[in-house]
Amino acid sequence: MAAINEPKLISGNANRKLAEAVARRMSIHRGAKVDLVSARVERFNDQEIFVEIHENVRGEDMFIIQPTSNPANDNLMELLIIADTLRRSSAARITAVIPYFGYARQDRRSRARTPISAKLVANMITQSGIERVLTMDLHAAQIQGFFDIPVDNLYASPIFALDIRHHFRDCLDEVMVVSPDVGGVARARELAKRINAPLAIVDKRREKPGEVADMTVIGDVSGKRCIIVDDICDTAGTLVKAAELLSESGAKEVHAYISHGVMSGPAVERVTSSAMKSLVITDSIQPTPQVLAAENIRVVATAPLFAQAILNIWGGTSVSSLFDDPTLEPLYETHYAGTLL
Repeated sequence: MAAINEPKLISGNANRKLAEAVARRMSIHRGAKVDLVSARVERFNDQEIFVEIHENVRGEDMFIIQPTSNPANDNLMELLIIADTLRRSSAARITAVIPYFGYARQDRRSRARTPISAKLVANMITQSGIERVLTMDLHAAQIQGFFDIPVDNLYASPIFALDIRHHFRDCLDEVMVVSPDVGGVARARELAKRINAPLAIVDKRREKPGEVADMTVIGDVSGKRCIIVDDICDTAGTLVKAAELLSESGAKEVHAYISHGVMSGPAVERVTSSAMKSLVITDSIQPTPQVLAAENIRVVATAPLFAQAILNIWGGTSVSSLFDDPTLEPLYETHYAGTLL
């Protein structure tokens, strides 16, 4: 598809810092200044959301950067209302850049008389006038099929692989990737393959949501620097228990790489007092001051990845090429100078 005018970015209030970082990276990649479209996204006294765009967007290729993180409902409504505003302002194409897709954990009926909220949200996004979705690490890959529009699902694992090769460059032979449950084996295997590391699994059994009854390590982690990889860290209860179990099983160190740091409730306190030496999350969700202040929590940038993905969508070129190291490494050269393979 031929490029439509210039790519223009607009942001809600969910993660404006990430939106600004994406704009800066796009400016670097293109060699031309890219700014966020000037707009008001605010609330009336009764908390109704109001959007007003202060620039002409007629015929423009618009990208809305808005994760649907906490508060999920407010941020989702901001996304939908911004999309409706752009559609009624005659934007040529509207792409929703949703770094973290909320409601993704409700992708099936877990028991009788429960909703499939991820499908409902997909329907709402499609009906709002959005024509394409760009997201990262959907909780369940099949959610892409809930949409009747194109969905590009990026992955954090290539970034994590670069980060691991940088921070563990002197002891890569001791690294072992660990999946915190059987369902996450494919994700863990992908990362393990990228860094040429062995794989272990923590088998957990839940009595009810939010509680883990029993956990067992499948694989020998003795003397290994274990890296737990998962897509979401919410209250960190399961993650902390898995770290304790790995330590008790003989692991030399335990680290975790998580795509989306939801970090709700007691999560930060649990992580800081846990057996984990470090927790690495992306900035798909704007980190809270508590997260940024935690000594063993580190945030890696996704702006270079999203900026290039937006440019590829705008220019009609491959997005999946960003999964390959030769394409991704130049985007993160300043982050990991001197250690990229």
